[in-house]
Formats: sequence, C-alpha cells, structure tokens
Amino acid sequence: MPLRIVRLGTPRAAGEGTRIGTVRRPPRGVPKAEFASRDYYDVWYPLLSPTPELMAQGQQAQQPGKEGDKAWEAFVKQFRKELALPEASRTLDLLAALSHHSAMSLGCYCEDEARCHRSVLRAELASRGADIST
Repeated sequence: MPLRIVRLGTPRAAGEGTRIGTVRRPPRGVPKAEFASRDYYDVWYPLLSPTPELMAQGQQAQQPGKEGDKAWEAFVKQFRKELALPEASRTLDLLAALSHHSAMSLGCYCEDEARCHRSVLRAELASRGADIST
C-alpha cells in the first residue's frame, strides 16, 4: 500500500486511503462537511505546507526561465529547512513508516507537481524510506 502524492480536488484512485491535505488553507467556497466528498482531503495537516511567507515566494517561483528556476531553488532550500524542524521531521518519519502498512495520500492544490511543495515532500519521504507510488 504505497503512499500516493496527489493533487487535491482530483478524483481519488482506488485504494488511495486517507487523503491528507498538506495545504496552508482549506479550499475556498467549499463547506467543511464536503472536503472529503469533493475529493479534497479527509484530514487537514498544514504543518507539512510551507509557511505563508514561503508560499508567497514559491508562487513567484512559478515563472518559467532562469529567474524562476533560481527562485524555485531558493524556495526548495528554505522549505527543506522548515521540514527539518522537529515537529515536521518527526511527522515525515511517521508517514514514511506508515507508508509500509497503511494506504494514504498527501496532496496540494497545485497543478504542476514539479513546481509544488509536493515534489519536495515526495523527495523528503523517499529519503526516509517511504514506500511511494509512482
């Protein structure tokens, strides 16, 4: 039952398990009672999302080209520092361990995972031995 990295709001895959929203804010205009039924998430866990200040930096890094690439590299470096803090680091260790025994998925709203904090979460979980679906 590998862990899946998903885009929130997309249809769930069979066997996906508990969907964890690693986003700073809930989906706009969606009643809380409908988050799961509309394929956003079952559990909201903002600890694994970038801080609001860093999110703003990450959104600027979406620009294509050399400047966007440099901004993205700076975002990734800073987000990894945030994930190295004790609470986030222990959470990643727990999720990596659970990925070998439980069906679950982590997600964000971004369309392109390559320029989303999901890609950093994927790499961090893989480095901790998580069983991740490709």
